Amino acid sequence: MTIEIGNETEARIDLAQVEDLVAHIVAKMHLNPAVEVYVRFCDEEAMSELHVEWMNLPGPTDVMSFPMDELSPGDEEAEGILGDIVICPGVAQEQARAAGHSMMDEILLLTTHGMLHLMGYDHAEPAEKEEMFGLQRHLLLTWFADREPGRTSIPEPTED
Repeated sequence: MTIEIGNETEARIDLAQVEDLVAHIVAKMHLNPAVEVYVRFCDEEAMSELHVEWMNLPGPTDVMSFPMDELSPGDEEAEGILGDIVICPGVAQEQARAAGHSMMDEILLLTTHGMLHLMGYDHAEPAEKEEMFGLQRHLLLTWFADREPGRTSIPEPTED
């Protein structure tokens, strides 16, 4: 498995935790262990540019996903590039404050959210949202259970 992580910001992010979470999600979703994922942390200006270019929406957003080889959960035979996730720590920090948890928890939530988008999950319709957010919750719970026994809560999304 190739997981590349780049932090282009001054934000203090535990990149090892992000890498570990991505590996956990790849394993739990039964993807080929040779898949490639890139996670990039950028500032508000760079995220705003991506948001306008790809979504035609102004201002920075929290996370954007760019799927590449359309790899699906359970397809352990398919190799390739799962895709890129871009996260804006500045937006994540604001959302973390609003939700009452740490920025790192928000980063982990956004990483999970981005990974699910790379695998084709969406939340445009109520049934899709229920499935995606339920899976997001399960993946975070199982990851935290292995690393922080006794933890009783996980970060919840502040917005869709």
